[in-house]
Amino acid sequence: MLSHLKKTDPETTSWLEQELARQRQGLELIPSENFASLAVMEALGSVLTNKYSEGYPGKRYYGGNQFIDQVEELARGRAKALFGVEHANVQPYSGSPANQAAYFALLKPGDTVLGMGLAQGGHLTHGYKLNFSGRYYQGVSYGVDPKTHRLDYEAIRKIALQTKPKLIVCGATAYPRLIDFAAFRAIADEVQAYLLADISHIAGLVVGGLHPSPVPYADVIMTTTHKTLRGPRGAMLLIPRVLDRFHDLYHPASKRNLAELIDAAIIPGLQGGPHNHQTAAIAVCLKEAAQPDFKTYAQQIVINAQALAKTLARQNFRLITGGTDNHLLLIDVSPLGLTGQQAEATLDSVNITVNKNLIPYDTRTPLDPSGIRLGTPALTSRGFTAEDMIQVGEVIGQVLTQPGDPAVLATAKQKVKALTAEHPLYPELKN
Repeated sequence: MLSHLKKTDPETTSWLEQELARQRQGLELIPSENFASLAVMEALGSVLTNKYSEGYPGKRYYGGNQFIDQVEELARGRAKALFGVEHANVQPYSGSPANQAAYFALLKPGDTVLGMGLAQGGHLTHGYKLNFSGRYYQGVSYGVDPKTHRLDYEAIRKIALQTKPKLIVCGATAYPRLIDFAAFRAIADEVQAYLLADISHIAGLVVGGLHPSPVPYADVIMTTTHKTLRGPRGAMLLIPRVLDRFHDLYHPASKRNLAELIDAAIIPGLQGGPHNHQTAAIAVCLKEAAQPDFKTYAQQIVINAQALAKTLARQNFRLITGGTDNHLLLIDVSPLGLTGQQAEATLDSVNITVNKNLIPYDTRTPLDPSGIRLGTPALTSRGFTAEDMIQVGEVIGQVLTQPGDPAVLATAKQKVKALTAEHPLYPELKN
């Protein structure tokens, strides 16, 4: 796979080979990461990276796009069929630019946006003050209940009635429970706001039927194409219904419908030429996600996450909300006398990769918070079962309760090595 690169640039090749070895020999538990198929990676490394294609199929600013048009139409058609929507834009470079495009299409600078607070489980692009979403728009946050750490929809409703947002963002990056899109729709209707569903983390679970779909409720849906969807790094903007109920209210002088506003926000609004190799890889991952075995995979993600959660709970770990409904769990490690940064580093020393993370109402800083975030998509892609996840949970428990014991760490590292050997990553690739 790297034969030409090895001849041209041995130094870069060396780092890539070492990263492959790290992925193979470690337990990847960051919930936003996954392992794309070799087919997806072949498309991503294809000749399509050579072509400029500003515009959309049939309406390009460059010639020679007849085959690029076919690839993009293929990706758009597969996205519409897979999610059951009327329009799909597959050009966003990644999730943050995609959310920016949705804001650009629906709002004016200074308009109010209501989103989940970063420290409560939301994303930077949901109105955080240092992000574009909080600097160019009036960001207002909702959070979770102080006791249950679950979304309190009546509390969210009260915030919406008080602040009158023009856009409500529902979706999260560190929330282990199901999201009630119908409840968000009711709130949005009451205050006459657009509803943007950011399903970046749960898109694969939505496709697999493991999480309710936002399609009947949202005006715009944004999703990345990696994470649980298991594709390349990229994003899509989906329009469930092309004619939006609030179109005339917010854009009375515009002759464009919501789909056209979104497309115009991407180009010429925010982007130039799309990454055609990325579009092709998205098309491939969407075909993979349409296969019957993908639903089995999505189901196993949740089974594995719940097995891991139960194993950690039995060892008296403090799980935020007490467990999980989806692919991730959030753990408060402060009762162990650890910070999130210390827990991350300790687990990394035995080849278990997690990420430090704020927990709701955290008193520590984002760079050294009280929690860690774990997820099961990547290990599920490797074929890990619930029984395997019990072993993983036991190893994590031993390591984090005895972080200073060299014997415990050595034993854990050997156990990790055995587990990864049982479920090899990319065995088709040569070492």
